[in-house]
Amino acid sequence: MNMTLDEQKKALIERIGIFHEKMGLQPVAGRILGLMYVADRPALTFDEIREELSISKSATSTALNLLIETGPVEYITFPGDRKRYFRLKTSNWRDALTKRIDNIINFKVLLKEVLECRTDKTSEFNTCLGEFVDFLDFLQEELPNLLDKWEKSRVK
Repeated sequence: MNMTLDEQKKALIERIGIFHEKMGLQPVAGRILGLMYVADRPALTFDEIREELSISKSATSTALNLLIETGPVEYITFPGDRKRYFRLKTSNWRDALTKRIDNIINFKVLLKEVLECRTDKTSEFNTCLGEFVDFLDFLQEELPNLLDKWEKSRVK
């Protein structure tokens, strides 16, 4: 089924793909996310994704498996239909964001060990690394407050 995306949507898919590629995702996986964001339907079949993006079956399969494994995409089925439909998991954005931030914050433990084992305690590198560790401490302390503040602002 051809979705007949207009040029604006095609360009947006590419920009979203490039954004995700810069964040470390495979280019095809980023483009699949872009397609899922701009598609008029919330769930797409394997063949729709493959055909719309003009990518091979193996590239589509590899990218979808990665996206399912890492969390932003899930698949669903419908009674009487043997196809799998892929969609964004938009309801878990807060958990996904918190997990990413937690990973960054947890990296500070390793960075503290790096600072302890470096012999040149006065170098500019150590100073910058120390500031980053301090910021991660600050982020860890403030993030729960920020999320609570946002939740309270939505209740109004």
